[in-house]
Amino acid sequence: MPILQACAHRIDKQSDEQPTTLTCGEAMTDMAIADSLLANFNSSFHGKPKAWGHFGEAGVEGDAEDSEAAPVSSSRFAFELERYRSGEINFTDFTRQTTESLMPLLDAHLSIGGHWWFVHSRQGEAEYLTLAMLHQRDGYGFDDDLNLIAVQQLNLGQLMLAARIDLTQWQRGQSRQYITYVQDRGNKKLVEAFREWLGCQEGVNAGAETRTLLKAFSDYVESEDLPEEASREKTETLIEYANSQAKRGEPITLDELSELVDEQQPKAFYDYIRNQDYGLAAEIPPDKRTLQQFKRFAGRASGVSISFDSHLLGNSIEYDDERDRLIIKQVPGQLKDQIKQRKG
Repeated sequence: MPILQACAHRIDKQSDEQPTTLTCGEAMTDMAIADSLLANFNSSFHGKPKAWGHFGEAGVEGDAEDSEAAPVSSSRFAFELERYRSGEINFTDFTRQTTESLMPLLDAHLSIGGHWWFVHSRQGEAEYLTLAMLHQRDGYGFDDDLNLIAVQQLNLGQLMLAARIDLTQWQRGQSRQYITYVQDRGNKKLVEAFREWLGCQEGVNAGAETRTLLKAFSDYVESEDLPEEASREKTETLIEYANSQAKRGEPITLDELSELVDEQQPKAFYDYIRNQDYGLAAEIPPDKRTLQQFKRFAGRASGVSISFDSHLLGNSIEYDDERDRLIIKQVPGQLKDQIKQRKG
């Protein structure tokens, strides 16, 4: 991932009673080290709980009926980012000005300082802006004479304030989930203040979207009346792909997933989702917690074939161990109709 620009600023705060001070840095020149740091940062960032969104709009420049009119972002951060992308200001000035506007938030919510780090990078045809507050911790090392010495190390495992913006998707205007930010559940007020500073509005609920995708997949498997082994293989393919995307910090793409699920009919699952109108976007941010909970129970014996999602057990489906009975509380409509017709 080639780095185009990188810059860091130091945030000093000795205690809650003392105000935060800012020491501005210049653009970094050693991109090899910065690239290594970004790779390690991404590994940590992708593993954190995250939320997705897009810049809010304060209004529209030009004629409101003009489809080409440019949106005006509602936050200082987005406004300065637009100025940087248009070439009005350079990267260092952009990072300095936005960090200065962040100082009240840091004063109100943080008791320790750190380094505010900005990186503009390219991956393939896409460009990204990464920004994060990096804290340091005490560590140890050896000097040239093999003496043990105390050293300061960046603590990449502690990411309370961090975001990644897909600049390409933002400027194309084809997505509402081009901003990804860490959602630290232990610091909800801090996260909310950071989201407002970014000017970010929630675009999709990753957990809800992932659950809808898994529901659509379960319905698809049942509609195809697949053998147990084939059903299990497709489930494993979906989970493996979704977890891989989550690890890389990339969305689940329905086209790509459909091809993986059925190589013989690569559009079958995609067409099923569209025809059933599940309301899913073409790209879905994967929710790791939801994926970890997903599993299908399946069995076939004596002319009976049953399969269902594990999360239904204990809710609409119960198992009576003593009597060896499976109780289905909400019978699928299609099955119910067939039984009624048979009885009639």
